[in-house]
Amino acid sequence: MARAVDDKLGGVQKAAILLIALGPERSAGIFKYLKEEEIEELTLEIANTRSVTPQVKEEVINEFYEVCLAQQYIAEGGISYAKELLENALGDERAREVISKLTASLQVKPFEFVRKTDAAQLLNFIQDEHPQTIALILSYLSASQSAMIISALPPDRQADVAKRIAVMDRTSPDVIKEVEKVLESKLSSLVNQDYTIIGGVDAVVEILNTVDRGTEKHIMETLEIEEPELADEIRKKMFVFEDVLLLDDRAIQRVLRDVDNNDLAIALKSANEQVQNAIFNNLSKRLAVMIKEDMEFMGPVRMKDVEEAQQKIVNIIRKLEDAGEIVISRGGGDEIVV
Repeated sequence: MARAVDDKLGGVQKAAILLIALGPERSAGIFKYLKEEEIEELTLEIANTRSVTPQVKEEVINEFYEVCLAQQYIAEGGISYAKELLENALGDERAREVISKLTASLQVKPFEFVRKTDAAQLLNFIQDEHPQTIALILSYLSASQSAMIISALPPDRQADVAKRIAVMDRTSPDVIKEVEKVLESKLSSLVNQDYTIIGGVDAVVEILNTVDRGTEKHIMETLEIEEPELADEIRKKMFVFEDVLLLDDRAIQRVLRDVDNNDLAIALKSANEQVQNAIFNNLSKRLAVMIKEDMEFMGPVRMKDVEEAQQKIVNIIRKLEDAGEIVISRGGGDEIVV
């Protein structure tokens, strides 16, 4: 009977039935994670669903449970691991069906098994590989793992690997499989993957925002000589204006001492409320009122002018960090100097 229900119901219908079964409170919580068009489509489907038999409802819930179970197993140990556990729980045929549906709709990242490996241990396996191979692997790891590994590489290889990550675009599944095989015998099993976009400037920026300041400076100084345009693009993304939230109150106050009030008013025109509050809370009441009035009376401002004003403030922040006058929290935990 489950197969007949599967054939008759589409994905949106099953999702609507699931939400109906979960009730309005839980469904509202799920809606928070959906796009507007998805909410509209599901809302319409729910409105058009007149009645659902207990049997159909139970089968939809069971299918949802099986998919969640498969996702959990894949995250824990990859597709092969998930298939083995699901076969024990659901039987061979149903396990194949669930895995097939899941892998058709979700991308399982290559090197997922590597992401669970200790970075120091992984370094021993890849440090002697070609820089392009190292760059490929680091593109799939978390920023903290990649930061630890790239920091431990010889200085002459750090910038080379960072550059290769930044310019990386698309990699074929054959190449990924070949690199995975290098690690398979020491770490875990393969994960198949379709063509995927990896690396890029954003990837190397995230890594550089996580490594220690010395490693970051060395890589950037090398790239400025070898790839000045790439270095400029990376530097612009290293710290954006909204990252002022990474500063504590004392650091914000120090930055504001060097900021022109007119630049500050323009920069805050397009800033979100959280950023504005972080700035205003660190100004005197009188100056905060004056800046707010300037923002109100200046009228519309070109986005180009806003970005230029924000970049001036970002440059001040970077300069003060270089001088050791402020500390930017980089997420991985900064050293505490006593």
